[in-house]
Order: sequence, then C-alpha cells, then structure tokens
Amino acid sequence: MKEEAASTKSAASRPAPTGTGAPTPTGPAAVNPAANAQLSQNPLEQDQEQSADNDQLPMSGLRVIDVGTFLAGPYAASILGEFGAEILKVEHPIAGDPMRHFGTASKRHDATLAWLSEGRNKKSVTLDLRQQEGVELFLKLVAKSDVLIENFRPGTMEEWGLGWDELSKANPALVMLRVSGYGQTGPYRRRSGFAHIAHGFAGLSYLAGFPGETPVLPGTAPLGDYLSSLYGAIGILLALRHREATGEGQIVDIGIYEAVFRQMDEIAAAYGLFGKVRQREGAGSFVAVPHGHFRTIDDKWVAIACTTDKMFERFAAAMEKPELAAADRYGDQRKRLAARDEVNRIVIEWVGSLTRNEVMQRCIDGEVPIGKLNSIADIFEDEHFKARGNLARLTEEGLGEVVIPGVVPTLSETPGRISNLGPPLGNATYEVLRELLGISAQEIKRLRQRKII
Repeated sequence: MKEEAASTKSAASRPAPTGTGAPTPTGPAAVNPAANAQLSQNPLEQDQEQSADNDQLPMSGLRVIDVGTFLAGPYAASILGEFGAEILKVEHPIAGDPMRHFGTASKRHDATLAWLSEGRNKKSVTLDLRQQEGVELFLKLVAKSDVLIENFRPGTMEEWGLGWDELSKANPALVMLRVSGYGQTGPYRRRSGFAHIAHGFAGLSYLAGFPGETPVLPGTAPLGDYLSSLYGAIGILLALRHREATGEGQIVDIGIYEAVFRQMDEIAAAYGLFGKVRQREGAGSFVAVPHGHFRTIDDKWVAIACTTDKMFERFAAAMEKPELAAADRYGDQRKRLAARDEVNRIVIEWVGSLTRNEVMQRCIDGEVPIGKLNSIADIFEDEHFKARGNLARLTEEGLGEVVIPGVVPTLSETPGRISNLGPPLGNATYEVLRELLGISAQEIKRLRQRKII
C-alpha cells in the first residue's frame, strides 16, 4: 500500500505480536479456530501463526499509532487492526488510557470490560508526551509509521510540540486522523466534546423520546464516538489512496457532532425548503404507519415497519383483517398517516393478544417486516447472531472466556480477525523501543527509571 513511503517498513521486518498474555481466538470470529486451539499451547508458534494471518489481510504492512483516549478515534484504529494493521497504542506510563477504567471492572486491574473489547488488536506502548524525551521518542515512532490517530482538544498536540508541522517534518507521508468534539476549526473548536454532547448539538437527542416529554439519550451506547471513528477509518483509507498516487500525507479532520449530523436524513432539506422542524415522535415514524414498537401478551416487544402499501396489505392479511387494506380504508399510505392513532390502535390490540413468537411467526410467514426488540440475553441465544459470528469468544488467562462483538464487515476472501483483547499497560513498550527504534536495553532501563516510558 505504501511502497513510495521511505519511512514504512515491510510486514516481515516488523516485530511480531508478543503473545504475552495474549488470548486465543475461538469461535466463528477467529481466522482459524482449530489451528489456534492447537497452537495455544505454544505462544511462540501462536505468534508466528498470527503474523502469517496478518500478511493475508488488506491492511497488513500498515503501522498505526493510536495516541487518543476513550473511544472516538481509537475505535478507528481497532477497525484497521481487525484487518491486519499493526496498532501501537501510545499511553501515559502511569495512568494509561482512561478507557481502561471506564465501564464494568474485570479481574484485571488495568482493564474494564469496555477496554478488553475496544482495545482489541492493539499493542500498548507507554510514553510521557509531556516530557521532551518522550516527545523525541514519539517523533521517531512517527517517522516509522503510516497513520497517527489523536482525539485531544484542538491545540493540545501543538502545546506538546507535536503539531502537524513537526509531525509532517518527521514523516511527510504521514496520514493523521484528528477527532474532536467540534473539529479543528470554528468558534467552538476548543470546547470539550463527547458523544452525549454531540448527540444534542447535532439534533439527534432533540428527536429522541415522546412528544412533549424530556428528550432522552438515544440509547446508552456512545453512538457519536463510534460514528466519528467509522468516518475516520474511511478518511484514513481515502488519504492513503491519495498517498499512493502522490507520496504525500494529509490531515483527516472530524468533529464528533458532524458524524452524527450526517446521519440525520432529510431534516436539513425539510427545514431549508419549508421551515419544518421535526419533533419527537416516540417509537413511531413520520413517514409511515404502522411503524413502531408494540408489546405482546407475554410482555415482550416487536418492531413492525410497514413502509409501503404492499407491506401493509400483507400485514392486514397476517392479522386476518384483509379488509383494512381496501382502498376506502387504509390501503393508501396517506390515509394511514391521516388515521395514525386508529391504525396504531388496531395493531396494538392485535399484537397484544398474542405471544411474541406467535406475532413473529405470522408476520414472517406473511413477509411482513418485523423484528424482536432484543435484550443482550436475547442476543446471546439468537441463532442468527451465532451463525454470523457476531459474538466472538476469546479466552485469556485469569479472565476465562470473554465475549465481545465480532468483526464487521465480513470479507469473503480476507476476513478480519481478533488477535487479542485490550492489552496490559505497556505490554509492547520494550519490544517497540528495542526492535523498532533500536534503543539499547540500558537506555530503556534509564527511560523507565525517569518514568518517560
């Protein structure tokens, strides 16, 4: 991908994963579960196997420095790591990434369940960027890497002497992803920003909840962090494509709120043309009826989405009420929208008279779009999640089996893999400094004593 970049090393010349405390991939998300199960008894052989797997993946040969914290930005590195990139997670030598202490605690003192999942496929390198020697080491690392990901408040890297001028001088071919709450420019650039704030600023939270009631969080997951990272990964790939043609690196700049706002369908056009301000609609939709969440007699929930007249015709048949789809009743979408409350009342009564399994089966048989509102317990038991490898099971000494979301997307010829859970703090510091940067063991010892690494 980068033959033109003199600073880039081939995959063969790079240090293999250490394997120290590395989990053994199992289940459908592993590249070769049977082989890995056999090789797990020999960590050295396992490292060699993982290195061979990496060579076959689309991002093999790419070295990424992840110096961000929490999720927005670092998740982009996780994605690239799943497809073969070498991810060097640069952390403060004492505190590490705060993500290590965010969420549910595990038996590892330096890792929550969130860190184990989202720190996957990374190697931890400790560096204190507030000390000059740490900055110098970081620039040496940048010179031997392809991509840098950071998500600090704009201006922070510059304060450390690690602005774009210094970084691009160290490596003119560097691609740098910068994720922040509001982006690198604009009057709000220096404001703190997290997913919750971005959801509100971008207009998503305003629409979450029921009419006339307090806006609610659109789920507990930090969607803005994940979305900005996905756009970040796309931006990195686009920038690498440009680099292939020109040899030049560039900055990819993303505000978390921008990633959220880009998902807001037609609300900008509707307001710009007609002055229409969309309001909260609860579980419904302004474009279709019935389109929402409905409770079954066994106190479970289903989602039904009839977005066309033909779908509603099939739904009416599934309810054994075909007359509802007649032209003089609710066969036309406009008529259903005008009689939203009545149509929803009919659906609520029908769904509420049956178990979830009964509703599901009748709608599936009738080709009506329907789905369960799954809890995580439901997901663990669902045959489709299992068949698609959406639940990756990895075993790590001292923790047992850890289940995390599998790799997305699925590539037919070069599927991604999960080689390790979130790593112990500094597990690859010696390896990277000694083998990649050529620093002597004595010097590494001195750097540790001074807490620079």
